[in-house]
Amino acid sequence: MQAASTDIAPLRGWWPLLLLPPVVWFAVPGDWPRWALMWALAVTLFACLKWLTWRRTPAPGATPLRHLAFLVAWPGLDARAFLTAPSSEVQRPTVGEWLFAAAKFLFGGILFFTAHHLLPATSTLLLGWAGMVGLVFLLHFGSFHLLSCFWRSQGVKADPLMDWPILSTGISDFWGRRWNTAFRDLAHRFLFRPFTRWVGPRWGILAGFVFSGVVHDIVISLPAGGGYGLPTLYFLLQPVGMFSERSTIGKRLGLGRGWRGRMFAALVIALPAPLLFHAYFVNNIIYPFMQALGAA
Repeated sequence: MQAASTDIAPLRGWWPLLLLPPVVWFAVPGDWPRWALMWALAVTLFACLKWLTWRRTPAPGATPLRHLAFLVAWPGLDARAFLTAPSSEVQRPTVGEWLFAAAKFLFGGILFFTAHHLLPATSTLLLGWAGMVGLVFLLHFGSFHLLSCFWRSQGVKADPLMDWPILSTGISDFWGRRWNTAFRDLAHRFLFRPFTRWVGPRWGILAGFVFSGVVHDIVISLPAGGGYGLPTLYFLLQPVGMFSERSTIGKRLGLGRGWRGRMFAALVIALPAPLLFHAYFVNNIIYPFMQALGAA
């Protein structure tokens, strides 16, 4: 009953998300590089989302050290699992999983710091995209997986945030089970479930994607100084594809399974990716960030 009463307090824990990003936007000195503003906004938004899920998760049995670890040493947003799940539910990492996570981390670092040796120096857009892929492997696929291995080895339920997204059999499978389950957990709890109760599941799905689009516009387009609305447009395309996949015609065509599902998912998720990571972001944020670190 305590968790249910928490979930019906709609504003509890949301106030930092409403107040802190504007504070950061106006507080960051004007002579800071655009990539520094981007990281400041990204860290602030993530901290606000972390606070939200922690604030709304009763866990009286968890130690203060476990609470602190969730807040500062784990990128996942499933506070219930991290704070309250018994160790018997934890799948301990194997040596092979440790090595695989480390290999992804090393691959990301090598790609990020050596792409300028492999690609034309005049193509800042291409170099920026290579740098972004390297960062994704360094963080999401590498570092976050290593953290998952560490916490699970300690008996803490901290499942990997990525579950082989390349094996997705459809759009629903990609966003619902395989890609960045941290944000999936948060959107399902605080957006999908409430909106489903109020206006139905389609609006719950749409609310999650709209929220994701706005968050990405704040982190990507605002510091880049251009491309406004393109990330939100990208995320609006996703529920359109998802509803098509689940429609009667989509089911008959097999858009959510097999090779047709994989191709349809690639068409909707991968092909419009330049809307999400638009040229303003790549040229004004990623490439200068690579230059600052000596990677371009």
